[in-house]
Formats: sequence, C-alpha cells, structure tokens
Amino acid sequence: MDGILIINKPQWYTSFDVVAKCRKVLGTKKIGHTGTLDPMATGVLVVCVGKATGLVNVLTSEDKIYRTTIKLGIKTDTGDMAGKIIGKKENPVIEKEHLSDITKKQFDSNMEYLANNCPKFDISKSKIEEIFNSFIGKQNQIPPIYSSIKVDGKKLYDYAREGKKVEIPPREIEVFDIYDIEWNNENELSYTVHCSKGTYIRTLNEDIATKLGTVGTTMALERIKTGDFCLENATDIEDVSEEFIIPIEELFNDRIEIDKRNENKLLNGMSIDVSNDDGIYNLYINNNYYGLGKVINKKLKRFIIL
Repeated sequence: MDGILIINKPQWYTSFDVVAKCRKVLGTKKIGHTGTLDPMATGVLVVCVGKATGLVNVLTSEDKIYRTTIKLGIKTDTGDMAGKIIGKKENPVIEKEHLSDITKKQFDSNMEYLANNCPKFDISKSKIEEIFNSFIGKQNQIPPIYSSIKVDGKKLYDYAREGKKVEIPPREIEVFDIYDIEWNNENELSYTVHCSKGTYIRTLNEDIATKLGTVGTTMALERIKTGDFCLENATDIEDVSEEFIIPIEELFNDRIEIDKRNENKLLNGMSIDVSNDDGIYNLYINNNYYGLGKVINKKLKRFIIL
C-alpha cells in the first residue's frame, strides 16, 4: 500500500484531520500530506501513503491553482473570515468580540455581522484588471502570522496565539497567472490564480485589497490543482479506501532500465552514470519495477525502492 490519495478536503477539517481519517481507514501510521490547507479552505490535498511519504517534499514543491474570493472593506487577524475582525475601511476598530479559534461558528458570526455593516465599493473593471496584472511575476511576500512557518524553531501561529510579535522574513513567490475575475459590484471579488509553492493566498488577497485602496480578507478559498493533481480526480474524505490509492509507478512518466551489471550498485546505494536529465525516474530491472531513482548531474541514485 504505497502511493498517494487525492483528497477533496472539506471545509472545517484541518489537514491533520484528513491525515488522521486516512490513517484510521487504511490502518497504517505511515501517512503524510503535501501542503497544508487552512480549516476554512477546501479542495485538493495530496496524501502520501507508505513509502510514498518519501515524496512529500517533492510534491509540496509543485505549482498550485486556487479559486478565491476577497471580502473587501474589513480586516481580520488571521487574514480570512474565520478570524477576529480587527478593522474596516471607515472604522479600524470594531467593538465586537469573537472567539479566537478558527471555527465555523466564528465564520458564521462574522458573515452575519458583515451583512449589515460591510461597506459597498465603486471600483471599475479596468482598475481591478490593472491591479491584478501588477501581481503577475516574481515578488517577495511576508507570510501571515497565522501560519505554520517556523521562526527560531517555533511556529508563527504559536507566537500569534501568545500575543507575541516576531519579525517574519519575506519569501520569494511567483504568480504565473490570474484569470476568471468576477466582481459583484459591492464588496466581493473572486478570481483564479496559478502560483508557485509557498504562496499564501490570504496575504495575496490582503495585498490586492491594499492596492485597491481598502482592506480585505479571504472569504472563500479552494485549491483546484496542485501539480498534475486536479479537483475533478479527488476523492471525498468519507469515501477514502485503499482502492483510490494511486501507485508510485503511475506518478512519473519517465523511466530508466537498469542492466544486470548495475543492479547491485544501485540497490546498495551507489551512483550510476547515465545520460538522462536531472529528475525522478521509474526504475526497471529486467522489466520489473523496483521503485524510483533520482538523477542529479548525470548521476543516478536510488530514491524509493519498493
């Protein structure tokens, strides 16, 4: 049972909840996911099972595509609608208490409040397109304080929950494309974005709102693709079973056939000279599948042996 599951993460599940559910259903402890989704977010979460957990870092580095909606005119401490409202365009302080935990109850409470209190905006389509185009390309982004990135060995959200300030170093990200922009002519702005690993959509949405001359927070977020894994091929968490595991052999198209002379060298961890480009390859010996190998600078070494 070595391979991956493409899960459609439901709202209000943490990524760890999904892993725990898969671990229980499949009866194995060796499971990990390839990129955290916030509890409020939905969509593609790739889960590695068995020896495929060795691919977590490889699959985490893949590009992502998201569909998201910004709620303009308000700001929250978490950067999404499941956080505490800390400001809005007309009044930066709102005297309304909210639970600090990211919960559906808080999300619903915020939505109910904003139905009567969130301002409407008059923004032209050309202005919106101009702002979005300015975000295409490489850029530095400061991750949100409510994230699992570690600073000095401690996760940022731990600092946030303790009320401590910490300097967050910027990270280079890249936005490849933004499309399917929809504006409801009031205060909700939706779009699809293709971006590099490490891009925080919550932060991107806040930055877009700032350029529009207001504040904003993420109202909806769905990951529709990570690497080659799409939402339409995902399995609902309640339907998870061994039959939906995609074998490691099916994850990579390129292959290298190892002759008998090099078999022992490869399986003993030694490198083999090859002419292939850098990358990960399916390994075959006498047409039998052995697992994965990695080529770096024309040197092939074993990666995952089944």
